[in-house]
Parts: sequence; C-alpha cells; structure tokens
Amino acid sequence: MERFAGDLATVANEMGGRPALIGASLGGLAGLLAEAEIAPRSFSSITLVDIVPNMDMDGAAKVMGFMSAHIGEGFASLEQAADVISSYLPHRPRPSNLSGLAKNLRCGGDGRYRWHWDPSFVASANRERSRRDAQAFDAGLASLALPVHLIRGRLSELVTRQAAEDFVARLKNAQFTDVAGASHMVAGDRNDAFLDAVVGFLERLDLEVQADDR
Repeated sequence: MERFAGDLATVANEMGGRPALIGASLGGLAGLLAEAEIAPRSFSSITLVDIVPNMDMDGAAKVMGFMSAHIGEGFASLEQAADVISSYLPHRPRPSNLSGLAKNLRCGGDGRYRWHWDPSFVASANRERSRRDAQAFDAGLASLALPVHLIRGRLSELVTRQAAEDFVARLKNAQFTDVAGASHMVAGDRNDAFLDAVVGFLERLDLEVQADDR
C-alpha cells in the first residue's frame, strides 16, 4: 500500500500542482495514505469511490473471491465473462454490446481472456493485511483538512452505511453521497449518477476558491 501511495504522490508532484484525486477502492486508500502520512498536501481534494479504511472484511473477501475465481483458467469468450459478471451483479443489466468489457480483459496466446489485473496482487490480499493497513490510517486521518468526498454504492459489499457516516464524521471537511442502485462498482452500475456526484463536488470547490480569491 505504501508503494501505491508513493506512486500517487510522485505523479501529483510531477503534475506541478495539487490535482483533485478521484480514487476507486485501492486508489482511494492509496490517496488517503499519501495525503495523511507520506506526502501531505499532494492533492487539492480527494474523492473516494466506495472505500473507507474500516471496510467490511466479509464484503472484501467476497470481492476478492470474485476477482480470483477465474485467474488461472480465464474465460473462453467475452460472453462467458459477461455471464460470470451477471451472476455476481444481478442488479446490473447484462450489456448487449461487450466492447466495454473487452477493455478489462486481455486475450492470451491460448485464446482465453483474463482480467486486466495482476494475479499475484490478488492472490496476496488477505484479511490480516487489510486490517493492518486500516490501522495505519487512523493516526493521520484526523489531521486531514482538505475536502474529502465519499461516494458509496448503496448496495456496497465493502462500505456499510454506518462505516461511511463514521468516516465522514471523523474528518474536518468531508461529505458523503449515497448512490442508489449501485454496488462497489459505482461507476459501472450508475455512471450518470456517479459523474453528477463527482462533477457537482468539484464545481462547488471551484466556486469556493473563486469566492476566496475575490
């Protein structure tokens, strides 16, 4: 996690300013760690997409189980991958056009499709490490003063409503948006609602900055 956070801080520094970070799941946790401990003042704001340090561990195990279920053998076709996703996310309509799904899969030399992520990383994730990472955040979170926006999927496997409210209450400048009809994959489930929440938050920050400049 420290390496992910360090990479984010390096990218922010190379951009020559303080970018607004939007981090989904792992990206959100890495952003929090970068801002709280590794390189404070790297970002102008942080938008967390369905993630808090105190995530539900049973839900995390469910997500990791889905990610690792077909790591080795992959899928014979995009249609087979779509069927697996539909079984895992029954609330989401199965798309008729699978071109978007193709971006998340790689076709290997054997003609089978595998997820576009590192199997070694997925295989190494476990409850103990997640707990340790969550504890490491606690000391630095209270000092965060930058605007933080938590966007939760109301059907989230990882973030309970209580955990979301507790997290926002601990920060000096935070808000919470709950997206109906969305699970952990908020953007995939309700992309329009997700974008409205992101853009609305950033536009309000821009207006506040302009008011301060005047």
